[in-house]
Amino acid sequence: MERRVCITAIEGNTGFLIAELLLTNSTFKNVINSVTGLSLNTDADRCKELSNLGATIAAHNPGRVRQMTNTLRETKADTICLVPPAHRDKLDITTELIQAAKRANIPNVCLISTAGADLAERDAQPRLREFVDMESLFMATKGDPSTAAGRSPVIIRAGFYAENLLLYAPQCQEEGMLPIPIGRDHKFPLVALGDIALLAAHVLCGKGKYGFSDKHRGQLMAMTGPSLVNGDELATCASQALGVDLKFDDISDNETRRILRNQSDIDPSEIQLILEYYSLVREGKTNYISTTAFHDVTGGHPQELLDFFKTYKEEFLPKKTTKRRKTEGK
Repeated sequence: MERRVCITAIEGNTGFLIAELLLTNSTFKNVINSVTGLSLNTDADRCKELSNLGATIAAHNPGRVRQMTNTLRETKADTICLVPPAHRDKLDITTELIQAAKRANIPNVCLISTAGADLAERDAQPRLREFVDMESLFMATKGDPSTAAGRSPVIIRAGFYAENLLLYAPQCQEEGMLPIPIGRDHKFPLVALGDIALLAAHVLCGKGKYGFSDKHRGQLMAMTGPSLVNGDELATCASQALGVDLKFDDISDNETRRILRNQSDIDPSEIQLILEYYSLVREGKTNYISTTAFHDVTGGHPQELLDFFKTYKEEFLPKKTTKRRKTEGK
């Protein structure tokens, strides 16, 4: 049984890592016949890197469902991983992709959504709520007899990426502070991006009578990190991993927006999405853990937050500590 996978938003963090896993990890690459990546920017370095690993890169030119349908047909994919792009028109682009996958009769479709979307309010967290609209359109294909696209669907609701903390690395290095606007009373479960990619890779490679493995098809998999932390506990965990004293700073949304604008090149719509998730934390809507799907599908345990900070130790370590260690080593 062949498995030809198409992954959208291949130039982004999530799409790139899923594709890289499929192309390099022996668990997956031996059961995948081909990987095609759709990109809004085919000149991106990540596209070139994946091309060198064996992926076929195709231009994603949003605007017309007919054109997108033809693009998907040309990939000859029987499986597609729909990763909403980091773009202000995320909903429109993903809607078009869902419709095109339906017209192209791609039987195995996995949508990467986001945890917390179902708890978001349309007026207060509109960017998060967009994912509910995507999911609704996606699930509607299940009952449509005119297409094979609803035959083997999976939704993965990814939690808040721990990698988002890297956006505050300068404050950790220069001030010894971790500034996040989440309040002090509620907690949230940060998840490693690698764990989301691993879960998606298992789903995309799973095979059964109707396409995806019967253990996966039809599932809505919510995936968070394995532990709940508030701001102070997050700083304590980071301090333990780094061997230095970091403090949590509960800043305002306006301060956060300014930091993210000055220290990153992410789309303004993604900044808004991050701020909306922080507002869910302050409302107490993220006080839960959901790792059952990860355990069941991968057979492993998701990365602990302590290990995350150890992995990115050099990114967070205060500069004065780094300089002192270099001096001591001379």
